Amino acid sequence: MKFGIDRLLADPALLNQLKGRRVALVAHPASVTEDLTHSLDALIAAGVNVSSAFGPQHGLKGDKQDNMVETPDEVDPTYNIPVFSLYGEVRRPSGQMMSTADVFLFDLQDLGCRIYTFVTTLLYLLEAAQAAGKEVWVLDRPNPAGRPIEGTLLVPGQESFVGAGPMPMRHGLTLGEMGHWFIDHFKLDLPYRVIAMEGWEPEGPGFGWPESRIWINPSPNAASVNMGRAYAGTVMLEGATLSEGRGTTRPLEVLFGAPDIDAKNVLAEMHHVAPQWLAGCALRECWFTPTFHKHAGHLCNGVMIHAEGKFYDHHAFQPWRLQALAFKAIRRLYPDYEIWRDFPYEYEFERLAIDVINGGPALREWVDDRAVQPGDLDHVASADEAAWSETVRPFLVY
Repeated sequence: MKFGIDRLLADPALLNQLKGRRVALVAHPASVTEDLTHSLDALIAAGVNVSSAFGPQHGLKGDKQDNMVETPDEVDPTYNIPVFSLYGEVRRPSGQMMSTADVFLFDLQDLGCRIYTFVTTLLYLLEAAQAAGKEVWVLDRPNPAGRPIEGTLLVPGQESFVGAGPMPMRHGLTLGEMGHWFIDHFKLDLPYRVIAMEGWEPEGPGFGWPESRIWINPSPNAASVNMGRAYAGTVMLEGATLSEGRGTTRPLEVLFGAPDIDAKNVLAEMHHVAPQWLAGCALRECWFTPTFHKHAGHLCNGVMIHAEGKFYDHHAFQPWRLQALAFKAIRRLYPDYEIWRDFPYEYEFERLAIDVINGGPALREWVDDRAVQPGDLDHVASADEAAWSETVRPFLVY
């Protein structure tokens, strides 16, 4: 199969449309061709006039570890072109940045989750391109989480850098498809095209991530396909006092970890409250001591998620519900436990981080209300999931 960058480089007719034009590339470490050449190097070697490059959160090099760790602008030492940061002094491209090119190639590997900031970076680029009269091409890449849709829709007024619009947590689209929805939903008017993948089968082997392609971290803590599948749930731990495994070798692949939580008891309570939400994966008690971040230096008891191998059922696995259930079980077993972390999150200083992450307070309120049941959350989420599925159907490319 071929990703968008591979198709572009292999098609003289497509390359010819870039001749005589200044081209900008939005990229990160996973922006590579099928032979693992970085897209910046491959495009320049193919004769494309790349006049500038852009790096999203974590930087073009992908070296920035945590949220709200900014990357400065720089000059590429090999090609002597400006490399602009879209996670530094600005998150929206400035007019000066947009003036450096005529066509913007967007080549970011996504995780299929609303909160992954590359989604919002695409929207901001589209809006800036409309204002500046520029053209945007998305060099499409797989959604490693595949087509399943999960979670409640972001509530209007709850938009943020981790919530570009009213979509569910697990959106089921590629970024090329997402661009089509953005243009329709936000009534944008600009030249936009998707250089589609060839041979991507979201229901084929790998269920989103093709088995023939090597996984490269699109961000420092996205270390595996297992993480990509679990992320739509485990990312909520960023808004909790519980560890998401940062400071270990398997970040965002754990359901929780803490020094003062009994993981076996939590798992038993989860099975009691909503056993159907544990389907599609294996859950294994684990122990870890983070070297940095939450609970650094303290032994944590937790649960590892294995949405992989023989344990993985693509259509049964529901990471958002699974994570919500873990919170609910902890709240039931430890009524006074301070689950929710109160700190500035992705440049939002007023709202609780968990509410920013979920695009509204509904999930937190469900966890904290002892009177409500799994069916109450499922009823709301199921309706939103069905609505989103119908909304985006016209924009599916594959």
